Amino acid sequence: MADPWGFLRTPRRDWPLRPVPERVGDWRDPHLPGALLPIVSAQAGRCMDCGIPFCHDACPLGNLIPEWNQLVEREDWETAVERLHATNNFPEFTGLTCPAPCEAGCVLAIDVDPVTIKNVEAAIAEYAWAHGLVRPLPPEQQSDRTVAVIGSGPAGLACAQQLTRAGHTVAVYERDDRLGGLLRYGLPAFKLEKHQVDRRIEQMRAEGTIFRPGVSVGTDLDAASLLARYDAVVVAVGATTPRELPVPGRGLAGIHQAMEYLPPANRVQEGDYRASPLSAEGRRVVIVGGGDTGADCLGTALRQRAASVDQLDIRPQPGEQRGPEDPWPTYPRVHRVSPAHQEGLELAHGPADPRASGPARTAPERAAPESDVRVFSAATLEFQGDQQGRVRALRVADAEPGTRRPVPGTDRLFPAELVLLALGFSGPEQHDGLREQLGLGLTEGGAYARGPDFAAGPRASLWPGTRAGASR
Repeated sequence: MADPWGFLRTPRRDWPLRPVPERVGDWRDPHLPGALLPIVSAQAGRCMDCGIPFCHDACPLGNLIPEWNQLVEREDWETAVERLHATNNFPEFTGLTCPAPCEAGCVLAIDVDPVTIKNVEAAIAEYAWAHGLVRPLPPEQQSDRTVAVIGSGPAGLACAQQLTRAGHTVAVYERDDRLGGLLRYGLPAFKLEKHQVDRRIEQMRAEGTIFRPGVSVGTDLDAASLLARYDAVVVAVGATTPRELPVPGRGLAGIHQAMEYLPPANRVQEGDYRASPLSAEGRRVVIVGGGDTGADCLGTALRQRAASVDQLDIRPQPGEQRGPEDPWPTYPRVHRVSPAHQEGLELAHGPADPRASGPARTAPERAAPESDVRVFSAATLEFQGDQQGRVRALRVADAEPGTRRPVPGTDRLFPAELVLLALGFSGPEQHDGLREQLGLGLTEGGAYARGPDFAAGPRASLWPGTRAGASR
């Protein structure tokens, strides 16, 4: 290790955030510009270079984390950029949006603050772009193989880039008018600024990847025809079928899935709309679902100047430390405070406890705020509407831990003029004809069945001649 005493002498410091009133007034990255590089080398020096790097296994990409931690601590940025890109096509995406299971697997996380691995990754990626170290890497020679990739989300883009660099002719088909999939229209701009997606796509174009946006394979174009035209077809459409909440009143106006709400907000930032047709401005908003998508809805509603926002989570509030059901190095269910949660807390209750600021951490010492915009153990029983058929309230009860059954006598009402369902996704859409046209099977959970010839997804590969691939 570069500094054998770094993990003892250097306390953890996260990438500082901009003041809440400032950042909710725009759609830019909530982090303080220019504040990461001055602290990141010392933070990378906290890495213990463990004999068995559990962070490798915890990372779905198998990133070479101790290697680039050492390089950053020594400020050998060019080599760090090379080692990071050896396993990750788009480290700026993961460095900003990944939930960082690597940090939960860090040996330091057993009893102290883990290394700020996610911040180090983001710093390397941004240094690379700022210093011209990200360049197109076209193949030295072309093969005679052709590949069609369906979907331009992160899996589809990564697959296309690797196949293009291997010398194959690759065309990416995207049903939306712009490329990027979830990166473009799902993640809010404050979570991932879209110029970061644009510059990667331009790099891929320069390498030779062909893009065909605005083509919905399965409806506009028969997927079976791709099998006749290309040597391989990769299905990387993601899991876009939202989970439902089948309770009385679901058909009332004003109740929307999260992915009906988030894309229009992103289109405002793209210049398509002057204002979102599904804005939260002036409305009392209730978000049902306690995950990352719910937090994205929260941050978006705050920036749209909602009158109030509550986020309901059916699960009980987790503790500040790992429970016995989440032993190290698994990713634990602990109380995390995202930038959006901090924003909601401060706007509703005044400045938050500074110890709770910054990205979520898994260390036992991390303090939770005294109050929260989230309501835990909350089971939605029904939606109530007005005479015009619009939602006006949710009837909610306490959820019994373990069973999630409503506890009798705990009912109360949450006023709402806009309800957003952020309950996760069950699998790919089944109405576009894609599965039937390609003859794809389904798992019990509704995802496309994966076999030895399936490619999209973590640590997957595509061999020439493959018939079709599928992502979860």
